[in-house]
Amino acid sequence: MISGAPAAGKGTQCAKIIDKYNLVHISVGDILRDEVKNGTAAGKKAKDYMDRGVLVPDEVVVEMVKSRLAQDDVRKHGWLLDGYPRSASQAEAIEKEGIRPDLFLLIQVPDELLVERVVGRRLDPVTGAIYHLKYNPPPPEVIGRLQQRSDDTEDKCRVRVATHNANVGAVVGYYKDVMKEIDGTKSMDAVFEDISAALDNAVTKKDPL
Repeated sequence: MISGAPAAGKGTQCAKIIDKYNLVHISVGDILRDEVKNGTAAGKKAKDYMDRGVLVPDEVVVEMVKSRLAQDDVRKHGWLLDGYPRSASQAEAIEKEGIRPDLFLLIQVPDELLVERVVGRRLDPVTGAIYHLKYNPPPPEVIGRLQQRSDDTEDKCRVRVATHNANVGAVVGYYKDVMKEIDGTKSMDAVFEDISAALDNAVTKKDPL
């Protein structure tokens, strides 16, 4: 399992993990969309809640996660559960189903740095390139056309970070024995080195030979 606040670099690290370890990336948001699109029994239940603008209940989501983890590709390659569980009730529900990670990765970045990373992001609507005013400055000729995403403001970022912190606080107790905190302030490659070392260690513990 991997968890990290908005702008902690979780998306980049997930891509690197999948590339190196060949795990199946499982995002609950993607599963929800697929099940709704495919009209499965769980998908129909979820759509009913989504259409009403209500959170999909844990038991419906857990049913979907359980069914995805039972599929052949996951059984063969293993799984990387991204950003889930997000609450104590979700952690408890998947724990009851016997779904437990060998490793729980928590990418830690101070709130102020997360805000700085988010607020400085700019999108070039022509090329789709993403720049950062401080860390990845745009070339002068495109500055005039750059846009800021509507949810990349300081206020909205702080709300998202606070929500993430509350969610993580609620679930870490379930995974203390398998949790590894990763310093997300380092470079992307250095962060991945730390993640790789933790994953290799977890694999060795599970299968010493």
